[in-house]
Amino acid sequence: MNHVFPPRNPIDMRLSARITRLALACAALAPAAAHAQTTEVRYLSGTGNDSSVMWEFRVSGGRRAGQWASIPVPSNWEMQGFGTYHYHQDWGRDAAPDSVGEYRLRFRVPESWRDRKVEIVFGGSMTDTEVRINGRSAGPVHQGGFYRFRYDVTPLLTYGADNLLEVTVHKFSADASVNRAERRADFWLFGGIYRPVWLEAYPRQHIERIALDAREEGALSVETHLEGITAPGRVVGRVEQLDGTPVGAAFSAPVSAGQEEVTLRTRIAGVEPWSPEWPNRYRLRLRLVAGGHTLHEVTQAFGFRTVEVRPHDGVYVNGVKVHMKGVDRHTFWPTTGRTTSRAISEMDVKLIKEMNMNAVRMSHYPPDAHFLDVADSLGLFVLDELTGWQVHYDTDVGRKLVREMVVRDVNHPSVVFWDNGNEGGFNFDLDPDFAEWDPQHRTVLHPWLDSNGIDTGHYEVYDCCTGRFLHGEDLVMPTEFLHALYDGGGGAGLDDWWTLLRRDPLGVGGFIWALLDEGVVRADENGRIDTAGNAAPDGVLGPFRQKEGSFYTIRDVWAPIYFDREEEDRLPPTFTGALRVENRYDFTDLKQVRFRWRLVDFRAPGAAQGGHTVAAEGTAPSPEVAPHGAGTLHIPLPADWSRHDALFLTATDPHGNDVYTWTWMISRPESVAARIARPGTGRATGEESGGVITLRAGGTVVTIDGATGRLRGVERDGHTVSLRDGPRVVTGPEPSTDTLKEIRHHADGDGYVVEATYGGGNLRSVRWTMLPGGWLKLDYAYRLRPEGRYPYMGVTFDYPDARVTGVRWLGRGPYRVWKNRLKGAEFDVWSKAYNDGVTGAVWQYPEFKGFHADVYWATLQTRELPITMVFTAPDQFLRLFTPGEGKDPRDTHVDFPAGDLSFMDGIPPIGTKFHAAADLGPSGQPNLVPRLGQTYERTVYFRFGAVE
Repeated sequence: MNHVFPPRNPIDMRLSARITRLALACAALAPAAAHAQTTEVRYLSGTGNDSSVMWEFRVSGGRRAGQWASIPVPSNWEMQGFGTYHYHQDWGRDAAPDSVGEYRLRFRVPESWRDRKVEIVFGGSMTDTEVRINGRSAGPVHQGGFYRFRYDVTPLLTYGADNLLEVTVHKFSADASVNRAERRADFWLFGGIYRPVWLEAYPRQHIERIALDAREEGALSVETHLEGITAPGRVVGRVEQLDGTPVGAAFSAPVSAGQEEVTLRTRIAGVEPWSPEWPNRYRLRLRLVAGGHTLHEVTQAFGFRTVEVRPHDGVYVNGVKVHMKGVDRHTFWPTTGRTTSRAISEMDVKLIKEMNMNAVRMSHYPPDAHFLDVADSLGLFVLDELTGWQVHYDTDVGRKLVREMVVRDVNHPSVVFWDNGNEGGFNFDLDPDFAEWDPQHRTVLHPWLDSNGIDTGHYEVYDCCTGRFLHGEDLVMPTEFLHALYDGGGGAGLDDWWTLLRRDPLGVGGFIWALLDEGVVRADENGRIDTAGNAAPDGVLGPFRQKEGSFYTIRDVWAPIYFDREEEDRLPPTFTGALRVENRYDFTDLKQVRFRWRLVDFRAPGAAQGGHTVAAEGTAPSPEVAPHGAGTLHIPLPADWSRHDALFLTATDPHGNDVYTWTWMISRPESVAARIARPGTGRATGEESGGVITLRAGGTVVTIDGATGRLRGVERDGHTVSLRDGPRVVTGPEPSTDTLKEIRHHADGDGYVVEATYGGGNLRSVRWTMLPGGWLKLDYAYRLRPEGRYPYMGVTFDYPDARVTGVRWLGRGPYRVWKNRLKGAEFDVWSKAYNDGVTGAVWQYPEFKGFHADVYWATLQTRELPITMVFTAPDQFLRLFTPGEGKDPRDTHVDFPAGDLSFMDGIPPIGTKFHAAADLGPSGQPNLVPRLGQTYERTVYFRFGAVE
């Protein structure tokens, strides 16, 4: 597989010594909290891959083995030039050469902490982690690489002086079930302290942790865990807005000496519930009070929301039946592995929401805590997952890890389900443990099983299955579907699937696999991006979050606003500006959405630059349409609206984010062609010699083969143009058996015509007309047999792609399309340079080669002369050459027509990693023609050289 090393990304930070020193200073010298009763936090590491602290380090094997050096923490050691890269099971039986990493750090703690309880906290370390401070063990070895863990180190510290932290990390666990669940999983395997490390200092009497249950009507329960209580007191709570403004009255509960748990309850009127569309959050301020003094104070951001799974009915949030539009996400960055940053979390959540998704599944482990913070603040439903892929943790170690996951994540309003493993990695004995730590008692799912009332089956075929899925009684929410390998991209078949899931009362939604192409930048292989063939997770986005074509398809299909005319390409002359609109939001009225329109005129092929000019623009009054309702949007178009080329309509949500821009053509292809391909002046001539018919006009010389009627050669002002050998009908792998019956040529006014008729195959007629100004007009007709099923259908020509430099066209773009992935491409004048990118393997987007929809005209820029093609038929596809494929394409392979440049009336669909296109829905079927057959009559104009 050939890879292109991407340009340096601003988030891809190779840590310089200066940045390291700055991070170290920030970590070591962080000021103490202003009030002694709060928890003080001091980082011993950085906070992510954009800020780190250098620790001493050595690794047992692989690169730089056995030598003490420095390594940024947090990080995965493979990504810092140590050890060996591993994917899935390629390391064999627990025998990796880089199995052990040793860390050392000297740090100071203030003298003021001497009377406090101090814990050291690890955000995540892969995998078995042993911690020592000043030569003494902090506690048992922690097993499990994706979980936050902590040790009480109060008696181990030297206060006001230097301390030595030593950490030994075993990449592979001594617990066989941890290895099976985590180290034989279907993703990149890393080692090291990859999430932050910090110290927390508490008063001796303190609030250890809290677990909230905040309901959408304002009911709040606070399960409060206490430690070190030596005298009677109270726990006092107060809800605030995030700016500190109090909300409702204070509430409290008494505590007595030795008490370890107390639950506070209150009800606050008039709260704004949390949802992905309205991620309203509040802050709980909780104080432990005794003797008139605050002993300890904690704060917790949260949201009021209620989640219900109503059997045989739906998933309800805040009393509203919702649909999950989701994607599966791993924690990953191509130069730093599992070590990311809050900035990356923000980027990913914004990209997910830009696709009009409202949900994300944490596959296959709990994410960074900052990802959940961002999901809370920006609004996403989250499925939080215990690690396990086809095998699972044993019960003893699994119970500890369930506790660590739930205790860390329980207060996030974004988390609406717990996942107990994935695809067979289920230890059902652990199911009750989730509720033990979660007062909300969220439903526990087993991704790919039908359990707890929700069928989450993975990669089922469209309209599956007899007796289950959408033909069963349980709710349906595939937690993996429409695998995004290569240019299947997650968008192919989505429109069919989403129509199916939305119309079925049991359809809850689904999660596309996956968000990212997980390619590792291999420092040991000159920066090659390694995706482990096609094994590593394949995404809608590239490793550096490059957008594939499916990104825009998903954004279109999952837009929460749907227009009845959305499936149409053009507006009729009788259009009044009224658009029937469906509100697919769950919590937002369309009166809260802003609509703005533009009438545009497109630039011609000969224009220097630019796509269009705006002739008129304005806003449309937002209709009052309740969630899940329908109404009418009235666009106040001017009286002369039909004189312009297209209507653009943009919806902007209440938070200022564009939902989508829909485009409709007003001008028809024949009218656009008439103003571009003008006859010109002069007179065309023609002659026949040696079985070749030569046409001349305006410096253009075209030769037609007298034996086939096909284009044989082109010259313009002495320059050769290599377009030839067409039109040939293409409807499948076998060539059409067209036999020339008659060919004749003659003058036609100021033009000159070559007419050919055919029999025996699909082609019926070809008519070449050289216009006096040098335009070449092609009229052709072909007929397809009754009730035929064709992978593609159209005509084709040959042209060497090595001579192509780019293309500029008016049509839907800028990405290529497939028969089952037409949405997300919109009208404009687009341009792109030539590339030979392979989706998911090279990441040069948009890809140059492939099918392009609803093309009005296109100029192929070449090393010879530009070739402009103008079409008069609606719904014409332009095929530009044959794209390459990734390694082992499986069902994503597509058979392309013969030739290089093709004018198509039907194009093929594309499949996914696990299913051929025909299994994905109606649009994945072959192209059909009517019962009595159909004749396609088409016209194309050619101009060789500049268009005046």
